[in-house]
This record gives sequence, structure tokens and C-alpha cells, in this order.
Amino acid sequence: MRVRDEDMGKVTGFLEIDRQVAKYQPASDRIRHFREFTIPMSDPEVQKQAARCMDCGIPYCHGPTGCPVHNQIPDWNDLVYNNNWEAAIQNLHSTNNFPEFTGRVCPAPCEEACTLNLEDAPVAIKTVEQAIADKAYELGFIRPQPATVHTGKKVAVIGSGPAGMAAAQQLGRAGHEVHVYERETKPGGLLRYGIPDFKMEKNFIDRRVEQMKGEGVTFHCGVNVGVDLKIEQLLADHDAVLYCGGSETPREAGIPGTDLAGVHDAMPYLVQQNRRVGRENIDSVGWPSDPILAGAKHVVVVGGGDTASDCVGTAFRQGAVKVTQLDIRPQPPEKEDKLAVWPFWATKMRTSSSQAEGAVREFQVATLEFIGEDGVLTGVKCCEVDERRRPVAGTEFVIRADLAFIAIGFRGPFTTSVLKELEGKLTLNTDKRGSTNVVANDRDYKTSVDKLWTAGDVRRGQSLVVWAIREGRQAARAIDEALMGSTVLPN
Repeated sequence: MRVRDEDMGKVTGFLEIDRQVAKYQPASDRIRHFREFTIPMSDPEVQKQAARCMDCGIPYCHGPTGCPVHNQIPDWNDLVYNNNWEAAIQNLHSTNNFPEFTGRVCPAPCEEACTLNLEDAPVAIKTVEQAIADKAYELGFIRPQPATVHTGKKVAVIGSGPAGMAAAQQLGRAGHEVHVYERETKPGGLLRYGIPDFKMEKNFIDRRVEQMKGEGVTFHCGVNVGVDLKIEQLLADHDAVLYCGGSETPREAGIPGTDLAGVHDAMPYLVQQNRRVGRENIDSVGWPSDPILAGAKHVVVVGGGDTASDCVGTAFRQGAVKVTQLDIRPQPPEKEDKLAVWPFWATKMRTSSSQAEGAVREFQVATLEFIGEDGVLTGVKCCEVDERRRPVAGTEFVIRADLAFIAIGFRGPFTTSVLKELEGKLTLNTDKRGSTNVVANDRDYKTSVDKLWTAGDVRRGQSLVVWAIREGRQAARAIDEALMGSTVLPN
């Protein structure tokens, strides 16, 4: 529901003000550290960008094409333009528990759906969103909001990624006693251990955890449910259990030579470096613990997505000599056909900040084999492929490699804990790509096991942080309604 009915404060802003977004530190500077490198814009600059919002008759940025959590973007743009930061964060929080996360790591499908994107100059929605959250912390607007009435119901949440955290916060505010169980030593899931600090520093997670503790949520870290603590026990001790285990099992590449020393899946590499930055031991449950470092090495990254890009940026910061990224897809066009794809996410040439730090990108290339000597990786054999991804004869070539990462996605949650304990009881679905997810619909989020709900990547497959937040919020509403007969939590 729209909050404001009157016109935007600057109805001609989009005509008078050019699009600007926050700038980055130069690549030569930012690869020397693992901190965030975005240079914040001043409040007046942010307000000018908020003033560009057109208050469209049909704001596609809301969703479902734009924002999975249905952020009321024109409303908080107007509030920022009018210097009402407190109302802006209240509006933003009404749909999104963690805008400081999404303001940093979301790819911003809302900007793709912005009407001004028809002219390649969308409102800088992501920049404004991050600015609202950061300003709210600065001014002390983000505080615990404990429930005034307690229901006497007890809920367990397995996993403290964005889905688990969002659900736990909503359920705690509804008055339930909430316990979050996390396998790792600190909360956050792959927000903490998968996303590099140069994209999002982890003090933002810590702040939210402290807020949630102030709202009565209890975190139990270092507990691997299904191994250290049986899920059957959780189900017996709680009125509801929500499984938000994420999607962490790497997709199998089927490439010969993956057993060579120097060939790794992407996630153990990223987890290790995040633990180093967080001054933790690199040993982690479920991941290999032998040190993986790219210093003074030629690195090849197989895959074209965000995880691959995170490997690229991490390798540069560790001192890699050269980083080559292989993408089996054709090189996309520089610009999309607006009339054919808008307001949906377009396939076009995009360069991440990590790729811009000096990566060599090879498109329409298949990885045929990892080759080596005496069991150690020395190169990656590749070839060009046609439009159906079939190898083109005579196009084979070898790229020198001392280290290679496979970053081609994930096929589901770890199978050694919850899924293993509930084998035969929990209904799973395997799609055509071999991904296995827990079956539950996106209305009540109930699984085939009594008192067990599920949300996030473990249900929908690997996806965006913003989708995890949406699912966590919706699952919390479903659980609250099931326990209480009705709910005041937003849909």
C-alpha cells in the first residue's frame, strides 16, 4: 500500500538532475585491502538522487518484476528528498528487515524496472537505500523493538543467513520465544562467510544480531543441527521449527582433473578468506581446511556469476599475478533492446567491480580439462563452443594456471545433517539441473514433516539475499498464523 498520495516533492527532478551513484576507490588502491571501497555520497547528493524519482503511475520498481520484498521505493525517495530520514527508515523497514545488506549486495532489479531505465538513467535506488540504512544507524533510529505481549510459543530457526535472521526477527517481534541455531561460530550464514568483506563488512551483521538479542532472540552458534543436536529433539521441544539451511553443496562440474592439487570449489576459498578477515581459525564445518591462497599465482575461475566474481576480487587482494575468468555463455550485447525486455532483468554486458580490477574474461569458452604434472595443476585446457555450447573442433587452447576455482553454482543444502536425519520423511524435489530442494509452497512454507517449515535457498534454490529476506518474512507470517490462528505480521 502506498503511504503518500500527494505528488513527489520534486516533480521535475528527473528532468533536471543527472543520475549519479557512489564512486569507488581506484582499483590500484582497493585491491590492497579487504574493506568496503565505496565512497559514500553526501546527504545533499543522496537527496538529489532521490528527487529524480518520477512517482510513476505504475511503479514497476515495487515488484514483482522489480523488488522481491516490495519496497515502497517512491515513498522513501520522497521522504529522503524532504530530509525526513526517520520516516524513510520506518517505511523501508516495513518491507525489508536489513536494507543495509541489500543496499550493498543486491544487484538492484528495481533499477532495471525503473521507468527511467528506458533512457538508461534509472533512479539510483540502491544507493539511496544504503544511505537510508547507514543514516539511520548514525542517528540512532535503529534500536531493538521487543514485543510488548508474549505468546508463550517457542520457535526454533535452523540457520542464521538472511532468511533465518529475517524470520527470527519477525517471529520475535510477534511475541514468540525464538532460538536460532547456527552451525558456524558466528551468525550470518553465507552473508558472513560467503560474501567478501570488500562487498559488505560484517559489523553490519553484528549490529543486527545485537538488535535481535535486544528483542529477545537467542542465538546458539557452533551447533550443527542433525549432528550435534537432533532435529527430532528440536521438533519435540518447540511449537514450530523453521529450516533455513541455505544452498551450499557445489554443483558438480564433471571436468576431468578436479582431483589435482590446486583445483578447488569456490566456496571453501571464500569462506577461508572471510574467516581470516574476521580473525577466526580457517577451519570450518563442512569445508576443506587446507589453506588456499592465490599470492604470486596464475588463477583461473570457471563460471560467470557473482561467486566467480567474488573469487576474482579475493585473488587480486591476495596478490595473484593474473586472473582469468571463463564463461561458457556468449559475450552479451553492450545494450539490451528495451522494448523487448523492460521492466525485466536484461541480459547485457555487465562488469563487476572485481572484474574491473584487471580480470581477463573469456566468453563462449568451455573448460575441457584441468591438466597438471605430478598431481599438481599447471593449466586449464579450453575450447570455443557454438551457440548450443558444443565444442568447436580445432579451437583448443591451454591457459596457464597454478590455482583454479569452480564457481558454477550450488545444487542444494548439505546432505550430512538435517537432510540425513530426516531421510525418507522430508519430501525433496530434484530439478533438471540436479538441484535438490526441500518441497514447500510459497504460501504456508510447510514441509511434509509436522511442525517443520522451510524458507530461503533450501526451498527455492540458490538465489539473491533479497529473495531470502522475503521468504523468511513470509514464512514467519505463516508460522505465526499457524500458531495463533491469525497474524499481524505483513505478507
